[in-house]
Amino acid sequence: MPTYRDEAVVLRTHKLGEADRIVTMLSREHGKIRAVAKGVRRTASKFGARLEPFMVADIQCYIGRSLDIIQQAETLGSYGSEITADYASYTAASVMVETADKVTDDDGSLQQYLLLVGALRSLARREHNPSLTLDSYLLRSLSIAGWAPSFVDCAVTGAPGPHSVFVAQLGGVVADEVAPPGSPRLSSETLELLGALLAGSWDVAEASDERTRSQASGVVAAYAQFHLERSLRSIQHVDRSA
Repeated sequence: MPTYRDEAVVLRTHKLGEADRIVTMLSREHGKIRAVAKGVRRTASKFGARLEPFMVADIQCYIGRSLDIIQQAETLGSYGSEITADYASYTAASVMVETADKVTDDDGSLQQYLLLVGALRSLARREHNPSLTLDSYLLRSLSIAGWAPSFVDCAVTGAPGPHSVFVAQLGGVVADEVAPPGSPRLSSETLELLGALLAGSWDVAEASDERTRSQASGVVAAYAQFHLERSLRSIQHVDRSA
């Protein structure tokens, strides 16, 4: 029976029958995988805890008719317990895995996989504010998917910036002459923060104040949900107070 081995991060799980789970994972080489983990809901299961959301594992599967079957799972990144112990980190991670599920197809993306694993590791280690980590992840994930926002030059005409009017539907900041009436203007501090989050300039990001972070988070959420063409259910639960 054909088998394969890969690294994968667990995005979500669903109960199947009395003791099994369907595990949806984003893998390094095989794209998005939906596979059955047999018996993992029993207390005697050897690898049930290794296949919880936010965990990164080395898995071996054999190819089934409709769903693959997980034969082995060895932990590579034990991030689940550290993330779930902190509500702000947990809610941020929940948005991350939901986003990864939406922006990747069955072919997957190595860049998306590496970005998600890095973001979950950062949350687990408390390297940065969870809200900033989430916003940085969302901007980078959308950029990899082909929706890179512009925070300096006009997203419509390419006219050199800085510009302050932001329109998610048009791809970022736009010049006044092409801005739809009533479009919101962003402060220079917010635009600087957004650019820092996209570039991973953490010194700049962490020096921002609460009001600037709040405005930036609203922009990122609107931009993400517009381009994903559907709402992110988990984003309403994000704790922005951390």
